[in-house]
Order: sequence, then C-alpha cells, then structure tokens
Amino acid sequence: MNILKRAQSPTPKLFQVLRNLGLVLAAVGGTLVASPVALPAAVVSIAGYLTVAGGVLSAVSQLAVEDQKPEKGDGENPG
Repeated sequence: MNILKRAQSPTPKLFQVLRNLGLVLAAVGGTLVASPVALPAAVVSIAGYLTVAGGVLSAVSQLAVEDQKPEKGDGENPG
C-alpha cells in the first residue's frame, strides 16, 4: 500500500479522535507562539513543543488504517 492509498483509506475511530486532538494542540501551540503579547520564555518553549507534538500526532493518526485484506496485485502479498 503506497502513501496515497494509506492516507485515503478509512481511519479507525480512535485515530480520528487523536488526529483532532493533535490539530487542537497544534493550534493552541501556534497561537501561543504567535501571540502579540510578551510571554515568558518557558511558555513560548512549551508552546513550540505543543505545536510539534500536535503536528506529529495528527500526521501519524491520519495514516493509521483499518486492517483489511490486501487487494490482488498491490505488491503486498506476492503469493
């Protein structure tokens, strides 16, 4: 299964929830990093980590797929 088929395949419910949580974390972190108000360095640092963690969580969760039988000719099962 190539990356495009994997991204377009159905995502299990748990990973849909995790994907949405990751998007929220990334949005909150990005908002804090781009805030026009001067924030303490620790808050800005934590916000950066939240942004990265949210992006990674969203990306990995989007690529999780439900277990299916491989299709004939997709290269997964040579037999």
